[in-house]
Amino acid sequence: MSGRPLDVLEASLGETVTVQLKGGELFEGELTGYDQHMNLVVEDEDTTIIRGDNVVSITP
Repeated sequence: MSGRPLDVLEASLGETVTVQLKGGELFEGELTGYDQHMNLVVEDEDTTIIRGDNVVSITP
């Protein structure tokens, strides 16, 4: 998968992703939403909203 970051997020909607944050914390779940600032909505047992400026990497 390649392309611009928002294109990759669009292609990953509804898929399981792993998100690594600046502090080293990892979140894994279904990517259910995002915006132009790369703020993410990840759902597993809970719904987590992750602010885009804390994201180090997103692995589809």
